[in-house]
Amino acid sequence: MGKTSTTSKNKYNAKAYDRIALQVKKGQREVIRAHAEAQGLSLNGYINKLIEQDMKQGK
Repeated sequence: MGKTSTTSKNKYNAKAYDRIALQVKKGQREVIRAHAEAQGLSLNGYINKLIEQDMKQGK
């Protein structure tokens, strides 16, 4: 992958997505990642799914 491709992807991502920093205790990231992968999801996909489910419940 060349520099131009990376630059193009970064530019698109900056326009299309907002970033949210999330902090968890040391070691929890891998526990959460393993749980997400067991459900067939990426870590990001798993977190987004949980947020969407919670928002649908009206909490």
